[in-house]
Amino acid sequence: MLAPITGPRASALRLVPCALATLLLAACGGGGGAGGPDASSAQAVGIRNDNTPFAIRTVNNRADLVSGGDALVEVTAPPGTVNAGVLKITRNGADVTGAFSPTGKGTVVGLVTGLANGQNLIEATVRGGPGAQLVVTNAPREGPVLSGAHIKPFYCATPAPVPGDGVTTPTTLASGLSGQPDANCNILTETRFYYRTHVPAGSTAGTCSTALPEGAPPAGRSFCWQPYTASVPVADIATTTTDAGVTVPLVVRLERGTMNRGIYDIAVLVSDAAAPWTALAPQAAWNRKVYYTFGASTGQPRRQARPATNWSIQEVQLRRGYLVVQNSMTDSARNSNRVLMSETVMMMKEHIADTYGAITYTLGTGCSGGSINSNMNASINPGLLDGIITSCTYPDSETTSMEVGDCTLLVDAYQKMRATPLWSGLAQSVVDAKKAAINGHVDPSACHAWFNAFGNNGKAGVYLPRLVGPTGQTFVSGGPTNNCELPNSAVYDPANPGATANLPRCNAWSWGESIWGKSPNGVAANDTRDNEGVQYGLKALRDGRITAEEFVAVNELIGGSDRDSTPRAARSTADAPALDIAYRSGIVASGKQLAKTAIIDLRGWDDSNITLPPGVAPSSIPIHHQWFSFAVRDRIVRDEGDAGNQALWRFANTGLLPSAALFTEAFLAMDQWLLALAADTSEGTIAQKVRATRPAGTQDFCFLTGDGTNKTFDAALCDADPFLKPSLSPRQVAGGPRAEDVLKCQRKPLAAADYPPGTFSADQWTRLQAVFATGVCDWSKPGRRPAACCEPAHVQGRSRRPALAGRARVREEVNAGIARRRFALWAAAALSCPSLALRASPRCRVPTSATCTRTPACWRAARPPSTCAASWRTPAPRCSPGRSWTTCPGSGPRRRASCRSASPRPGRSGTGSSAASRATRRRCAAGSCPRCWCRPTSMPRWPARRTW
Repeated sequence: MLAPITGPRASALRLVPCALATLLLAACGGGGGAGGPDASSAQAVGIRNDNTPFAIRTVNNRADLVSGGDALVEVTAPPGTVNAGVLKITRNGADVTGAFSPTGKGTVVGLVTGLANGQNLIEATVRGGPGAQLVVTNAPREGPVLSGAHIKPFYCATPAPVPGDGVTTPTTLASGLSGQPDANCNILTETRFYYRTHVPAGSTAGTCSTALPEGAPPAGRSFCWQPYTASVPVADIATTTTDAGVTVPLVVRLERGTMNRGIYDIAVLVSDAAAPWTALAPQAAWNRKVYYTFGASTGQPRRQARPATNWSIQEVQLRRGYLVVQNSMTDSARNSNRVLMSETVMMMKEHIADTYGAITYTLGTGCSGGSINSNMNASINPGLLDGIITSCTYPDSETTSMEVGDCTLLVDAYQKMRATPLWSGLAQSVVDAKKAAINGHVDPSACHAWFNAFGNNGKAGVYLPRLVGPTGQTFVSGGPTNNCELPNSAVYDPANPGATANLPRCNAWSWGESIWGKSPNGVAANDTRDNEGVQYGLKALRDGRITAEEFVAVNELIGGSDRDSTPRAARSTADAPALDIAYRSGIVASGKQLAKTAIIDLRGWDDSNITLPPGVAPSSIPIHHQWFSFAVRDRIVRDEGDAGNQALWRFANTGLLPSAALFTEAFLAMDQWLLALAADTSEGTIAQKVRATRPAGTQDFCFLTGDGTNKTFDAALCDADPFLKPSLSPRQVAGGPRAEDVLKCQRKPLAAADYPPGTFSADQWTRLQAVFATGVCDWSKPGRRPAACCEPAHVQGRSRRPALAGRARVREEVNAGIARRRFALWAAAALSCPSLALRASPRCRVPTSATCTRTPACWRAARPPSTCAASWRTPAPRCSPGRSWTTCPGSGPRRRASCRSASPRPGRSGTGSSAASRATRRRCAAGSCPRCWCRPTSMPRWPARRTW
C-alpha cells in the first residue's frame, strides 16, 4: 500500500503534471469517443481475453487532481466477473467493493471515500489474481490542488462576526453556517430545504423579497423562499415544470459548505426532499445542467466570506431544473488570483458530479469582474465552462489593469499640465476635449471613474485614498486604509518599508504570489505593469487634437509607478518572469482558448456618465467600455481565424445591463447551443464544433439607440450609432492593437521619419529623445511574450470530441502556468508552450507540431521538426523513472497495421525480446508509433493462460 504523501512533496507532486486539465464532469460509463486511454487517467495493466484492458479510472476529474477526500471511480473488469462476486476493489488495502455497482456495460462504478491527502492506491483484482492499479492523488478540501501554497494570514468566517483586536486581527465575517471553522477554514457542510411561495416577487407591498431567506425579511414583506418541512401544505408551494418536462413542487435543496477556503452555495430542485440522492441515482427534477455565477468587482481581502451572488435570485434557472452554484473564491471581489479561481471551479465541479451526478453542460455567467472570471476560466482551463454569457465584459484582469494604470497616471499628469502655462488659461471644455483625445474615450469621466474605483486597488500596503473630481483635481478622501481588510498595523507600510517588509502586501500580484513568484528583492511578488516606450496621445497628435508641445509634455510628466503603486518619474517596468507566466498560464486571455467556448456577450453602454443615451441614468463608475468586447473578438479572430463562437449583442437603451427579456433570450439560445454541442459526435476540433452547432438565432445584432424592439444585423449601422460604436483606450491612442493584450511592447529607436516633417522643434525633439532613450513601442511586433513552441499532443490531430452527456471527456487544451520559484525546473519544461501546458500521461506524450523548434523547451528533450510533425501524438524518447516501454496495443485510426502484429498476448509483460517487439520499441522510440505508452515496472502481470 502506498503511504499518503503530505507536505511540500505532495504539493510538488500535484504541480508536476503541469496542467489544469480535468475530465468533463459527466456520468460514469463511457464508450465511443469517450472510451480508451484518452478519456481517463487509468493505468491499464494486462489484456483480457477480448483484448480489452482491465482498467481503473476516475470519472469526474483526473486521478492526480482529485480533491475533497472522495472520487467517483470506474473499474473495467473481465467479462463475467462483475456479477460473479469475484471482483475485489481496495483503497490503500481496505476493501471498498461494497461501494461499487454494476453499470451493465462491463464496468462497475462507485464513490470511493476516505482518501488520504497525497497518494492513494486503488486496486481491483479477481480473487487475488490479475488486476489493475490506479494511484489517486487527493488534495484536501481546503486546497490547493495545484495553485501553490495558500496566502497567509487568512481569517476564517464564523457563525456570527467576532470582533478583532484592531492591531493584528480583523473582525471576522458571518459564514451563514452554524459550525466553527477549523484551522484551514473548513466548516461542516449543512443541507437545508426551501420552497417557493405563490407571492409574486417585487419591491412593493404585497410582493416578496428574493433576498436570501435568512434573518428578518424587509419591513412589511416576506421572503419569496421559505424554509420547507414535510408539514408545509402542498397548496402553499408553487409548482414548476423543468425543461426536461418534469413537473414538481418548487422545492430546492440548498447545500452550503466550504471548498478551497471559499464558502459555497449549491441549490437544486428536488423531486422528493425525503428521498436519498447519489451521483449514480440523481433525482429527476435536476436537468443535469449547472449554472455557475461569478461575482463582480476585484479585490484581494484576507477574510473568508460568503458568495457575492444569491441563489435565491436565480429563480428562472431553478424553475427549469438547473443546479445553481456560487463560491466566494470565484467572486472577483474576494479573490484576484485567477488560477486559484479556476482551480476552485474545477474542485466545485468534481464535488457536484461526485455528489449529484453526471453533468450535461456547465454555463458560466457574470458581469464586470464576473465576466473576467468567466473568460479566464475559458482561457486558463478551457472546458470547465462549456458556454458563457457575459455582460459588462472584460477579457481578463491583467490587460484590463493596463487601462486602470494608464488612466491613473494620466489623471495625475493632467493635473500637472493644468499647473503649466500650456493648460492653465484654457477653458474646462477645451481641456476636457484634449484629455478625451489622449484617453481615447468619449470624455474624461471614464478615466476619472477608473481612478476613483480602482486607482487604489494596486496599493501594496497602507495608503491614503485619493479621488478625482469632475474638473480633474485630485484630493485625499478618508484616513489610512489597506486592501487586505486587515488592521493597518498588520500590513506592509511603504512609509516604513524596513520594519514592515515581511508583513502582508495587499495588491493583486502579492495575493497571487504562488503563481507570479517573488521579485528579485524576495519580498514583493513579480509584477506585469509596464509602460516603457508608450507614446501617450500619439493618435491625438497626428489628428491635430493636441499640439506637439502638449504631446511632449504629457509624456514627460506621466512617469510610472513602483511595486507599491507609488507614482514615480521613471516609467513602470515589468518583471520578465511575470510576463512569461501571464501568457503561458492563460492569465492574459488567449484567443485560441476562448475560441473553444460558446460565448454570448451582452454589451451595454457605460463609456461615460456625461454623454448618455436618452433616458439612461448616469453610472457612478463608467468603466465598462464598448471596445472591451471587441478586444475579445480581435484576439479570437487573430488566433483562430474567425469569431464564430462569439455572439455580440449590443444595446444602449437600458444602459449597462440588458433587459430581463434580452438576458432570457440569451439564456435560452445558449441552452440550445450547448445541447447541440453535447450531442455532436462528428469529426472536427472543439473550436469547429462550437461553430457548427451555433444556433442561427445567435448572430450578431444591435438595438439602435431609441429603438429597443427591432434588431439591426448590419454591423456598419450599429457602429455608426454613437452609443454603440467602440471608443479607444490610452494604449490604442498610443498605437497599440485593440486586442489590448501586449503587456510590454517591443521597442524601436525614436525616429523623426515616423512623424510629419516639422512636427517637433529642435528643443522638443531633444526632450522627446530623453523621454524615450530606450526607444518607443513598435506595435508591428507582437510584444514581449514567449515565442510559439508547439501544440500539446492530446490536441493535435484529434478527430472526435467525446459526447458531453453520459461520458467522461478530457479537456482538449489546458494551461497551467503555476510557476513558483521552488518549482523552477518544472516550470522550465512545462511552460515551454505559449499558452498550453503538457498533460502528464502514462504514455509519456510530448507536444507535437510542424512548427516545433529544436530546443530543450519541449519537454526537456530536443525534438526535430520531422518528429514533432508526426500526426496525433508522439511518444517521448524515454520513459520516466520506474516505467518501461510496452508494445503498441494495435488500436487507433493511424498506422494500425504496423502495430497490430506486435500486440502482447496475455502472460507477456509487453517488454519481450522478440524481433517484432524490439522493432516496435525502436519505432516507438523514434516517434513513429502513435499508440505506444509506458507502464510502471512494478505493475502485476497477467498469467500465461486463463479462462474467465
